[in-house]
Amino acid sequence: TLDTPQISYGLKKTVALPMDEADLRLRDELMKEGFGILTEIDVQATLKKKLDVDFRPYKILGACNPPLAHQALTSEIDIGLLLPCNVIIYQGDEEGTSVVGVLDPKVQLGITGRTDIDHMAEDVRSRMERVLNAI
Repeated sequence: TLDTPQISYGLKKTVALPMDEADLRLRDELMKEGFGILTEIDVQATLKKKLDVDFRPYKILGACNPPLAHQALTSEIDIGLLLPCNVIIYQGDEEGTSVVGVLDPKVQLGITGRTDIDHMAEDVRSRMERVLNAI
């Protein structure tokens, strides 16, 4: 693990892996924690197509754990506005490195102001921390 400046709204880690390999490892670790990928945005390709600008390889993944999503939606029907869990992966500043990040579920669900769903946010955060630690 390389030194990674942290952000207030997410968890992230720089790894000594090229992006393609880090992407595969990320998906594998997410799957181990029960998350599938519902959406995928290739930011680099989109910016090239829409704005004709060059940007580093960068993907935004929408990860979902169906049992946890069902539990959240059952607790508050409008919580779908905060789903799925956003996960990013992009080429690091140093050659052969990648940065993997996740939106902090405690921050994400914390905006609801509901303390009765804190346990769900803690569960998702623990799973995402395990994903980051395993890559």
